Amino acid sequence: MYAVVGCNECANMWLVTDPETSETAQCSRCGKTHRTAKLKRFFESEDRAAAQEARSALLAKKRGDSAAFAEVDHVADLEAAVEDAGIDDREYLESAGVDADAVDEAGDRAEGGGGDSRSRTEIVRDAVDAVDDPTESAVVERAAAAGVPADAAREILTRLARRGEVTESNGRYRAL
Repeated sequence: MYAVVGCNECANMWLVTDPETSETAQCSRCGKTHRTAKLKRFFESEDRAAAQEARSALLAKKRGDSAAFAEVDHVADLEAAVEDAGIDDREYLESAGVDADAVDEAGDRAEGGGGDSRSRTEIVRDAVDAVDDPTESAVVERAAAAGVPADAAREILTRLARRGEVTESNGRYRAL
């Protein structure tokens, strides 16, 4: 089940997955945590694409662009058109004289997918799990010991909390 909900702080609209079972939802714009049961639901559907389309229609109406929105194809049709248009990344790179396999390998290394190296985000997420008392300072200290600068570790921890990958309660973090 998907629901289009709105924030009473910043008027942002976003999708919530399983609104009946989740206790809280965090606004993707301002970061405010809301009790899911108290959020106004503008639209509900079992189909994610339908919920996305409803959110888009609501945003267009909010901005006075309903007529223009009605003229645009459904998002699924637009995605299919994009897939069919132009050339794919590999073909583009090769036509420019770039080794596409080398680009893939470099991307894997940069994301921490190659060798023993891990991304900073992975290191911070692992630090949340590894420390006995996962306060911000303990997580940052553990991540710093693994090579992540303290300021970057704090920023990543905040970003993980905003994205809902970790939760913070009473100054303690927990990976979700």
